[in-house]
Amino acid sequence: VQLQASGGGLVQAGGSLRLSCAASGRTFRNYYMGWFRQAPGKEREFVAAISASGGRTDYADSVKGRFTISRDNAKNMVYLQMNSLKPENTAVYYCAAGPIDRGYYYTNLRGYDYWGQGTQVTVSS
Repeated sequence: VQLQASGGGLVQAGGSLRLSCAASGRTFRNYYMGWFRQAPGKEREFVAAISASGGRTDYADSVKGRFTISRDNAKNMVYLQMNSLKPENTAVYYCAAGPIDRGYYYTNLRGYDYWGQGTQVTVSS
């Protein structure tokens, strides 16, 4: 499956952004989806995940209550709504897909087979 992330940009602290990830090439509903991020000099880390049906979600503790992951299987899209952004949220954000025969979703990078190219999010103080 091919993934294309978009929606990043420059925003002031306290602001909001909505990231989008368009999927193509295979049956989207057969994949759970995740968002990860990587800041300069740091390892890529888990942000949020959603099951194939959209019925289950999970978040990193640092974003709970501020970020919301969702998906539209009819449009082959997954979204990440980010509110109350902080400077420490600055990173390249990646969407990823993993097959449902592996489980509901994974919070570990190894659970994902396909990755988008990333979209830069910069939060100024």
